[in-house]
Amino acid sequence: MGKEERFENLLSEFHRIPFEERQERLAKWCDLDPQELQILRGVNALPIETAEHFIENVIGVFPMPMGVATYFNIDGKDLLIPMAVEETSIIAAVSATAKWIRKMNGKITTETRGNLIIGQVQIPRVRDLELAVQRLMARKTELIQVANSIVPGLVARGGGVKDLLFRSLPREDQNGTMLVIHVLCDPKDAMGANLINQVCEGLKPEIEMITEEKVGLCILSNLVDGKLTYARVEISGIDPEVGFGIQEAAQFAKTDPYRASTHNKGVLNGIDPTLIATGNDWRAVEAGVHAFAARSGKYQPVTDWHFDGTTLVGEFLAPLAVGTVGGVTMLHPTARLALKILGVQNAEGLARILAATGLVQNLGALKALATVGIVKGHMRLHAANLAMAAGASERELPLLREELSTALAREKRISLSRAKEILEAIRSTEKPIHFN
Repeated sequence: MGKEERFENLLSEFHRIPFEERQERLAKWCDLDPQELQILRGVNALPIETAEHFIENVIGVFPMPMGVATYFNIDGKDLLIPMAVEETSIIAAVSATAKWIRKMNGKITTETRGNLIIGQVQIPRVRDLELAVQRLMARKTELIQVANSIVPGLVARGGGVKDLLFRSLPREDQNGTMLVIHVLCDPKDAMGANLINQVCEGLKPEIEMITEEKVGLCILSNLVDGKLTYARVEISGIDPEVGFGIQEAAQFAKTDPYRASTHNKGVLNGIDPTLIATGNDWRAVEAGVHAFAARSGKYQPVTDWHFDGTTLVGEFLAPLAVGTVGGVTMLHPTARLALKILGVQNAEGLARILAATGLVQNLGALKALATVGIVKGHMRLHAANLAMAAGASERELPLLREELSTALAREKRISLSRAKEILEAIRSTEKPIHFN
């Protein structure tokens, strides 16, 4: 049996089979041991002793459901993508879309464009801009050497500061000019925030001595436009109505920032859950994505879609500064497991998977908007939450979900009060009551 066939067998009825069988299949595919499966069950997923070292004033831990997105083939490799998220329909939608791409013999490809993160050393009011830049340029090589002496371990791994750039900015208060030194650093497989902050702080006295100016802030930037990740989806032979509908939805987002905001939120629906699952700083990534989306002065979507009548092509481009070493990523037991499930070896590989997942999630949303609308699928899955919220027992849940689905098909909407009404009717009779 070939690997592709084994992957298909792994996923067959995956969302319908019992939890225990899902874990068994996952264990075989990802080579997980019983202790690792226990962690996924919540046993020692985050011991209090570990949590105490992560944040201050610890009072407990907050569990969140973690699932896997299925049917992904990225750059020719079949993948299960762990996602920690509370919102109904995200995993179902992205999995269904990945399955559709697979069925249509579509391709998902990715690449990275650059590997440099940015630190900023600011001179708030430079007295002599030209002289300061001239002096810094003359000592640029020396400054890079000083910077790299601060992070020798990173340099030993092939990373470190590679360049310095100088920017002058007019102050908003019109009181002089700022000079900002950009410290460009290759963080290798670390996200790099702490490293670049150390470098910027370490350069402060050197820059003050060279320029005879007063340095202000020394801090990283989350707009890492020197480290972009690109993803592409290409599908041929789809219904022209669907293809042109997706293209029109993309045009709407490019035209209107009110739509672009929700468009990009949908992209991040596919990115944030895996960032959380792998212990990465999802807030930093979101800040970078939104800043990149607004870099032209008008907020824009970070994906684009084109349909030429035969082939649909989608593209994603944005900064995704992530890490696979250091910090929570290595210390959190579940985060380590998530990386193992992904099978990624470095930060670049993780960023490329994130870009692809975000693009596919976006495609699922646009496809739904262009055809049946966004509410139908979401509400069908939301029925499971409503059934629990209504107070159904373990025995009553399947029946209530079925009746809610029937009610949704007829009434086009369901609510908690409707779920409670149906549950009361179920309990009043031994036989199932169908609300026709």
